[in-house]
Amino acid sequence: MKKFSIIIATYNASATLQKCIDSIRPQKDENVELLVIDGGSTDSTMEIIESNKDLINYYIHEKDRGIYDAWNKGIKASQGEWILFLGADDTLCPDAIQKYTKFLSTLKDPSIEYISARVNYMDSSGKKIKVIGETWSWPLFSKEMKIAHVASLHSRKLFQEIGTFDLKYKICGDYELLLRKKERLKTAYLNEIVANMGAGGMSMSIKAIDEACAILNLHINRNFLTRLYLRWNKYIHYFLFLLKTKIFLLRF
Repeated sequence: MKKFSIIIATYNASATLQKCIDSIRPQKDENVELLVIDGGSTDSTMEIIESNKDLINYYIHEKDRGIYDAWNKGIKASQGEWILFLGADDTLCPDAIQKYTKFLSTLKDPSIEYISARVNYMDSSGKKIKVIGETWSWPLFSKEMKIAHVASLHSRKLFQEIGTFDLKYKICGDYELLLRKKERLKTAYLNEIVANMGAGGMSMSIKAIDEACAILNLHINRNFLTRLYLRWNKYIHYFLFLLKTKIFLLRF
């Protein structure tokens, strides 16, 4: 079994995919496999995939139902003990796999099933907006997702126990997946920056807030006023973030 499986979901990602792959190439060895799951791109994405077949262990090109469908296909095809997901516009830091490998060697608890780290949040020009990714704690996680899911590690046994991503969610399915075990989720935190994540997109939008709130309402039993407070608190922080970073191209 491989140690790590890196899964990239793509759809018309020709503008960014090569940069993503280039960030993985120097770190790829016998312990790492790369899977690219393409949702039927009509641009030159497949040309990029074909030109990097020496690096890619598995890829498919077929219509899917969104990123979580692609990730589920990747999980099914993967062979790694630890699975991490990258967007086609994300990049791994040069020593990310090395840092994870060293960190795993120090873990004393074999029951750990999810490991998060820190991620640079970048604007379209490549300028760092901020660093995201805090240590997991149930009291905070039951209110909002402050961990960085990009390039975090999921043990294979986690998916075997709780299943894969729910396709009815389009933006926050990663949050829903990790909420299933509630306070029983066994986590660890690597206090290192492991990836660069592009700003914008649906993960930073009003729709994402609404979906996250619906997911919380499903998994956490709270009264109406608490639910209302948490929703509006998220709205306020969202608009303050837009004002601070001057990102106005996000989708509502």
